[in-house]
Amino acid sequence: MTGVAGTVGELAGLVAAGDAVVLSGAGLSTESGIPDYRGPSGAMRRSTPMTYQTFTGDAAARQRYWARSHLGWRTIARAHPNAGHRAVAHLQQRGLLSGVVTQNVDGLHQAAGARDVIELHGSLDRVVCLNCGDLLSRDELDRRLRQANPDFDAAVTAINPDGDVDLSDSDVDRFRIVDCQTCGGGMLKPDVVFFGETVPAGRVQECFALVESARLLLVLGSSLTVMSGRRFVLRAAKLGIPVAIVNQGPTRGDGYAALTVDAPLGTVLPELVRLLDLSGVAA
Repeated sequence: MTGVAGTVGELAGLVAAGDAVVLSGAGLSTESGIPDYRGPSGAMRRSTPMTYQTFTGDAAARQRYWARSHLGWRTIARAHPNAGHRAVAHLQQRGLLSGVVTQNVDGLHQAAGARDVIELHGSLDRVVCLNCGDLLSRDELDRRLRQANPDFDAAVTAINPDGDVDLSDSDVDRFRIVDCQTCGGGMLKPDVVFFGETVPAGRVQECFALVESARLLLVLGSSLTVMSGRRFVLRAAKLGIPVAIVNQGPTRGDGYAALTVDAPLGTVLPELVRLLDLSGVAA
């Protein structure tokens, strides 16, 4: 089966029926200044993302991650939703979406006004203690890290989708990390699913339930390279639920799609909303 390249008008015809579930990926946030992993300027072209095994097993790697993430978080925290995020929120407010699942960890769907977003891979604005399970806000951790590193600053040349930046070894070496204050020394980790880590089973089942009850699975800005997101496309295809994909470049789900649109999401999604509004569907 081969995905059929389509127009925004054809996409509007599919979305107009309602009960669509959105599955979004990093490509939706690139126009907010956050790069994707596998696009033309993707982070994987520069470096390998941190894995759970390396983070928990290597103190030097953990220091490197937090030094880089401490500076990268400033960019993530300042990022604003783009036209694509706002279009998704608009579609939800008009009752055309029955759910939003995102592989992103930047919180931009919610900042644009989307509700009840399932964050498949967690969120960078929370931090968890791997010893006692305590959660704290990223703003609180940022305050503590600033206190521990009052003179730490460095030139940021590139930011990665998981919120860290490229830094020199000399900059990393002078950075001090902090531990959990609740249990007195537990290892802190961003409340996101690292590469090599498993998405919580309950969260996965919640996403499957949404997909299984949908009339349409609308994939936005994901290459579907890893099974974490692609499994929902496979489930939809198995159940005969149409899949529509909007992405710049090919994806590993194209062969299961009823329709594909290869174009910038910041252009396609506002046009989709405009067409639906004109037709009276989203009025």
